[in-house]
Amino acid sequence: MIVDVSKKILIVGLGLLGGSYARALKRFGFYISAITKEQSSIDYALNEEIIDEGSTELDKRIIGDADVVIFALYPHVFVEWIEQNQGLLKSGAIITDVTGVKKSIVYKIQEMLRDDVEFIAAHPMAGREVAGVENSTDKMFSGANYIVTPTDKNTPEAISTCLELGRLLGFSNVTTLSPEEHDEMIGFLSQLTHCIAITLMTCNDKENMEKFTGDSFRDLTRIARINDLMWSELFVANKDALLTQMDMFMDKFKELKSMLQAEDIEGMRKIMRHSTQRRALFDKK
Repeated sequence: MIVDVSKKILIVGLGLLGGSYARALKRFGFYISAITKEQSSIDYALNEEIIDEGSTELDKRIIGDADVVIFALYPHVFVEWIEQNQGLLKSGAIITDVTGVKKSIVYKIQEMLRDDVEFIAAHPMAGREVAGVENSTDKMFSGANYIVTPTDKNTPEAISTCLELGRLLGFSNVTTLSPEEHDEMIGFLSQLTHCIAITLMTCNDKENMEKFTGDSFRDLTRIARINDLMWSELFVANKDALLTQMDMFMDKFKELKSMLQAEDIEGMRKIMRHSTQRRALFDKK
């Protein structure tokens, strides 16, 4: 095990993801602390023995004791925290994150960070349509993907530590991408899919449709129940990549529409066969 269980781990932002990290890592015997805004979240986590200690304040001892710090914050809050509070981190600390965009924050944080603290970014590709530590679960990462996005400022030791963290958390696939590759990939696989779900859910407001729907509509719009504050920030932070993916989608949708207008049965069947073949690659093994 690369990550020594004697290391103290601090989670900043004890919500759904932060709480799930805490639950998963606690199983290995790590000492887990947390800093978050709500006292109720700290109380719940302590009562459930998800964490060993926690605070709603910037506790200098808790922060200064942490060997590994996991930031589960909105991107702009994460950047502000580092700007204002990085002096509280211990020398040699490794920090990582769960942020859904990388290019717009990774270089910014690495540039402003002290030389004796290292930031190695990561993105857990997992979530639920609920929020809060009370909905956290150490099973959320099973079958999911975990992406580490190193830069030339990262040491091999920090990269290995972050990769090992993903394995300990229980992710089925742990891999690396550059911040740029990550944002292009996420623009398609995550952000575009949320855009489609939002659009589908709001393009027809006919009443009582919920009484007649089938599972296909429910499955396709599951992620339309969305955190508007977080996702609007993520969309803007990855604007260029997401706009490119939206253009690609609209081009393909127009192609399908043209086939329907022309009653091009063979053309529609061809694109459907291609869809079926491609979809098989995405089934969880």
